Amino acid sequence: MKLLRKIIWLSLLIFLLLAAAAFGYYYAVTNKAVLYPEKLLLHEKNLVLYDMDNTPINYTASFSHRETVKASELPEHTKFAFIDTEDKRFYQHSGFDLKRIAKAVWKNTKSHSFKEGASTLSQQLIKNTHLSQEKTINRKLQEWKLTRLLEKEYTKEEILERYLNTIYFGHNCFGLHSAAKFYFHKSPDALTLADSAILAGLVKSPNNYSPFKNPENCKRRKETVLRCMRACGHITEQEQTQAKDEPLPVFSHEADKNNGYCSFVFEELTDVTERNEIYLGGKIEIYTGLDSILQSNLEKIFENRTDCDHTCLVRDKTTNIFKAGVSTVGNVCRLPGSLIKPLLVYAPALEEDLISPATPILDEKVNYAGYAPENYGNVYHGYVSARECVAKSLNIPAVKILQSLGTKKATAYLEKMQLKTQDEDLSLALALGGMTKGFTLKELVNAYSTFQNGGIWTSGGFIKEVKINGETVYQAKKQQRRVFSEETAFLMTDMLQSAVQDGTAKKLRSLPFDIAAKTGTVGTKNGNTDAYALSYTEKDCIGVWLGNADNSEITHTGGTLPCSLLAEVNQRLYEEYITKKQVLASFPTPHGVNRISLDKTAYYDTHNILLADDSSPMEQRFDEWFKSTALPTKKSDFFSNPRISTPSVNLENNRVVIELKSDSPRYYTYRIKRYDYASHTTLYEGEYLPQFVDSSVSPNHTYIYTITPIYADNVGTEITLPAINVTENIVKKEWWQY
Repeated sequence: MKLLRKIIWLSLLIFLLLAAAAFGYYYAVTNKAVLYPEKLLLHEKNLVLYDMDNTPINYTASFSHRETVKASELPEHTKFAFIDTEDKRFYQHSGFDLKRIAKAVWKNTKSHSFKEGASTLSQQLIKNTHLSQEKTINRKLQEWKLTRLLEKEYTKEEILERYLNTIYFGHNCFGLHSAAKFYFHKSPDALTLADSAILAGLVKSPNNYSPFKNPENCKRRKETVLRCMRACGHITEQEQTQAKDEPLPVFSHEADKNNGYCSFVFEELTDVTERNEIYLGGKIEIYTGLDSILQSNLEKIFENRTDCDHTCLVRDKTTNIFKAGVSTVGNVCRLPGSLIKPLLVYAPALEEDLISPATPILDEKVNYAGYAPENYGNVYHGYVSARECVAKSLNIPAVKILQSLGTKKATAYLEKMQLKTQDEDLSLALALGGMTKGFTLKELVNAYSTFQNGGIWTSGGFIKEVKINGETVYQAKKQQRRVFSEETAFLMTDMLQSAVQDGTAKKLRSLPFDIAAKTGTVGTKNGNTDAYALSYTEKDCIGVWLGNADNSEITHTGGTLPCSLLAEVNQRLYEEYITKKQVLASFPTPHGVNRISLDKTAYYDTHNILLADDSSPMEQRFDEWFKSTALPTKKSDFFSNPRISTPSVNLENNRVVIELKSDSPRYYTYRIKRYDYASHTTLYEGEYLPQFVDSSVSPNHTYIYTITPIYADNVGTEITLPAINVTENIVKKEWWQY
């Protein structure tokens, strides 16, 4: 019995010591945790953006501490949309939902994870406004203490009010007031049940559930919120059905068209914070790559210049940061049109050695099991080099190459550049930009910078660093992967330079520096909906898009106004570099490519790629780039061994008429001889004649003519024509020809 009492006392003592230690630890950790009322309110000074020189950016915030909501003025369905979804026992607990905590622990134990959370609205408010981003037991203890203090000092309505006024809804919307304005063009007291369900659904993930970025996800999340409200008895089944059927907003009426760059920053901020589980609250400092001078020039260039929506982005090659941007619609996904051709078709085909810039492709009408693409204007050009196909953005050659390459192999290259396609997109229409979703201009500019960076795709964004309460919580890390070889990137760049010199981007031709470019147009039979122009130099990659948020028609093509605007942006950048005494270098040539002289006759007459004959003149050659590992090996001998097709010979009105074939080269010299039974005579030696007439023949004579092509000192094979008998007025055949 004494032993039992000793064990009990010892156990009690250990328990008391552990409790004292735990209390002491709790006190030490939470001693300095103080509830600051001012942190529970939103202020413009709590959010600061910096440009590339770490100078604060002047921008119009979409929120203000003077535009807060009062819980008493909100519709009941708005309040309960948040409560029923995030914390359905909000009015019953004292800051911690023990039942929900126990349930979360059980689920996490079963799944061997920590996916299930149990934070109440009170805990979320404290976490967002008072605590660091670290995930430690110390921070959790501080959260518990501050939540208890919050519940003691504020009523439930006051806590709800402060929560709704500080929560982040994405798109630079801090607080319910700015979110209601941005998403619905309404004041908070006018929000419908459907509106409220959308906003409550955004809290979990503004990036994934934005009606403008992911409408399908938004719709499903909205229905989840409505089901929660119905289960809690705060709406009827009829109200649930009506709200479910109410359409989503398509675009924001409150989007700030003058702060395009900052809009991109906040959109990226939403993605960054969700991926890294960062809570937005307290003093937020965002460091960007903004070039304020360029941004000002960009805004002036696009001011009142378009009769439709527009976006323009400028990415810096050295930092991989977007340093300027304007937009009236934000980072929307649109079909890429012909902008996809170099990324999906030509560069992959070059990489796979399926083509070279010189490869001749037959541009003709085609039909692939009912799919019959057409060129612009329904014009076809016969055999055209791959270089010219890119420059003129011809459709048929792109489709033909994709058929040879294969859609799976081609889209694998897109995936490496983070351009994702759907399984249902795997058809030949993909060569012309036909797909389900499309891409953002930011994604396309990032992809084209792969060519600029020697075949290496490098991630690009707007934000360099994020600090919260002085602590760095995010720093951009450069992601990169090789997609194409240096040689392929160079060849593609060189072909895109031809688009500037001789193709659809010729409005850039007057710029005094190396520039590669591509245009693109998307449309239907009713008209065009999207027009692109994209360029890159050794310093910048720039994209311009024109279209309308509602997909209505525009009057532009990629080679018209978008290309003109692109030229102006490049010119302003060039002037800025001159002012800074910086040189805009030419594109470098890698060691693995060679410029080879090809035979022009073989190329244009027979559509074969042959090395130029050693004896050929310069005017009968043209130069083209090839990979060193894929050089042509066959050499032309049109000049060292002159030869022609056999001419025709006929007797007409007692005159012998010799006609050269139309493919006989004009640059040869021709020697014509005549033989009879007694003598032979050289009748002609000179330049090309389509027809030679011999009127000096005699009756009752048989004549044989020969023709010899000659180039310089190279005498070709003598061709003997069939004998002509003047008496019988017929062409005789030799015995061996019968």
